[in-house]
Order: sequence, then C-alpha cells, then structure tokens
Amino acid sequence: MSLLLDVSVILILFSLFAISHSILASSKIKRNLVESIGEKIAFYRLFYNLSSLLIFLFIYELSPKPDFLIYDLKFPFDIIIFVLQIIAAIGFLWAVSLINLREFLGISQIQRYLKHEYKIAELDEHMELVFKGPFKYSRHPVYLFSILFLGLRPTMDLFYFIFYLVIVLYFIIGSYFEERKLVERFGQIYIDYQKEVPRIIPIKFRNRV
Repeated sequence: MSLLLDVSVILILFSLFAISHSILASSKIKRNLVESIGEKIAFYRLFYNLSSLLIFLFIYELSPKPDFLIYDLKFPFDIIIFVLQIIAAIGFLWAVSLINLREFLGISQIQRYLKHEYKIAELDEHMELVFKGPFKYSRHPVYLFSILFLGLRPTMDLFYFIFYLVIVLYFIIGSYFEERKLVERFGQIYIDYQKEVPRIIPIKFRNRV
C-alpha cells in the first residue's frame, strides 16, 4: 500500500509540474501578460525558465523515493548502455547547437528591451525554423535525444522509472502545443514540414503527423 501511495504522489507532483509548465508557455497566457505588463514581457522567458527549474527541483526533492530496484545491469551490458547514453548526449548537443539558445533562455529578449530595439511583439522569443542536421529526421530531436539519454541507464529504480515516464509523456504532449504555435506562426511551411518529417521518433507512419 505504501509503495502504491508513493507512486501516486510522484505521478501527481510531476504531472502538475508538466501541466503548469505547458499552460504558462501558451500563446494565450503571453497575450494576456502583454496586455497587463506591456514591454516588461521581455523578462518573461527568463523568469519562466528560472522558475520552472526551481519548481522542478522543489518537486524532485519533495517526491517520495521508494527503495525499489527494477533492474541493475551487469558487465558488459552496463558498459553498452553507458556508451549508448554518451551517443545520445552527443546527439542532444548536436541538436541544441542548431537552436538559438539566447532566444530560448530569454537573454536576447532582455537585450532588445534594454537597447530599445523592438516592438512589443518582438519581445517574445523569435521562432526560427531549422531543417538541417537532426531536424531532417525528427521535428523534435532535442526531445528525442533527451528521451534516449534519460532512459539509457544501467540501473533503474522505481522513482526514476516513474519520473522518466512522466517526462516522456510531457515531451509528447508538449510537442503538440509547441507545434500549434509553429503552425500559427509559419503556416503552410511548417504544415509541409510536418508531412515530411516524423514528430519525435525518426520513423515515418502513414497519415500521421
């Protein structure tokens, strides 16, 4: 009974984080904030990232961590998994290198605000489409390599397994919300991209986006 309760609490805590994180990133919330705080929206992206990190760490510490081991790989399988994890990390860095991190983190928005080089609509993140590198095979390679990196573990306990499942679900659901904004911003260009490139897993399924 105690183990079931622990699992339920972990699921609830991380699910609440994932839901709130997606809602706060929505275009509707940002439009309402612009009406309320105007040009100070330039600071929202950085605030959003920092607050999300702190809330995540708080939830991580708050969550129960049941002492239940699912598996512990022995040699040489642990080495094989470790090598695959390193490859996933390299893939992650490859994908991230093609993204404008200053925009993603919220630094560029603040710089534009301080230099007075903006219209209010430009104080949000500038979305840029990337079609090269891993983006030729997956529309969300950062999610793909994150899922692989986090999942390739030589040792897996129950807490981490539940945490991992929630993160994967968050990536999948989050990608849908993210793509709605991209379609709104780029229209047919992104719709055509959706038709040609799989969402996360680089395997094409007929009539799926």
